[in-house]
Amino acid sequence: MFRKIGLIGQLAVAIALGAVVGAYAPGCIIRALNSFSGTFGQFIKFVVPFIIVGLVTPAIVDTGRSAGRLLLLVMGIAYASTILSGAFAYVVSSMVFPMVMDASTAAAAGVRDLSAYFIVKIPPVMDVTTALVTAFMFGLGMSAVRAEPLVRAFNALRDVVELTIRRAVAPLLPLYILVVIADLTASGRLLAVGGPCLKIMGLAMAVTSAVLVIQYVLAGLVARRNPLKALWTMMPAYLTGWGCCSSAATIPVSLRQVRANGVSGETADLVVPLCANVHLAGSMANMVVYTAGFLAMAGEPIGLTAYVEFIFMVSIVAVASPGIPGGVVLASAAIAETTLGFTPERYALVIATYMALDGMGTACNLTGDGAIALVVDRFRCQQSTINNQQPTINNQQPTTND
Repeated sequence: MFRKIGLIGQLAVAIALGAVVGAYAPGCIIRALNSFSGTFGQFIKFVVPFIIVGLVTPAIVDTGRSAGRLLLLVMGIAYASTILSGAFAYVVSSMVFPMVMDASTAAAAGVRDLSAYFIVKIPPVMDVTTALVTAFMFGLGMSAVRAEPLVRAFNALRDVVELTIRRAVAPLLPLYILVVIADLTASGRLLAVGGPCLKIMGLAMAVTSAVLVIQYVLAGLVARRNPLKALWTMMPAYLTGWGCCSSAATIPVSLRQVRANGVSGETADLVVPLCANVHLAGSMANMVVYTAGFLAMAGEPIGLTAYVEFIFMVSIVAVASPGIPGGVVLASAAIAETTLGFTPERYALVIATYMALDGMGTACNLTGDGAIALVVDRFRCQQSTINNQQPTINNQQPTTND
């Protein structure tokens, strides 16, 4: 019965139950639960390098084998959109959060009064940077030398990692969030972070909406289309993505709406499935807003240097995560820890707030795919026109005088 309400519903129930448990359970129960949350946090850190190697490597191989000028154009625009969305979210967050967040919540957000009885240490086999380099080395290498046995091995590793996330990580996330909320409630910190969390989610919604408007204004200028009309045409895809929280599941609706915008079938068939995996503008914007919000809540600076590294690393890791519920926020855990200094307890709050509106990032991602399709289709039309206007001098026979 619990599984039928979906992951977001499970998280909502977990938050409510966590508040009740934290209010009435004795301290020994909270400390025992904290032992679970600490150990589960260690497990997540252990799994993250495998997420990167197991999912990013096959994605690189698949991309490299089908490389072409149009494909590279689509990927270039998608990556630029993702990174620029993160930069935009950083600028807005660094301007807004210092004004709306009360730094006095720092003590409430960062001190644990009921420590765990024990935490099982599970050191990861490699750090995030090593995992990224490994994924690029094997991905590009296998694409170049056509190492089919290795490709099959990494595809099998991808299946194992996805199974681990779906069967081990995702089912335990609600319990993990329940424990975190229970600890916050028992220590009297829940009220201190509740209001700021609502501010964070509100700004995330505003930023992702602004990202879509900017994307379609730029696409409209390039493709010479009405941006508001094009964006409105994509609304069925936006609402579907919000509801099902899956870019892959929304591909049929996205294809239909992209074609309704006047994009050719050939362009739509290339752009929509590819961008479902490589265009994560909404997810990136959300990650930046959520992490910056919790830094501001704790009274810590939202450093530019740290966020440059964070944005570029998440943009790579996120490619592996679109088909996994909460994949982006899970895969970014170790990155947030190493670049932004997040503790597992604080990042658990990021997971909770991110997952509460997970469909918002997905909806922004796939609706933005329609803007990319408009630009790419305009490029294809221009290339076809140029090719059709090539002079036929070589086919003309020279005239001679008798």
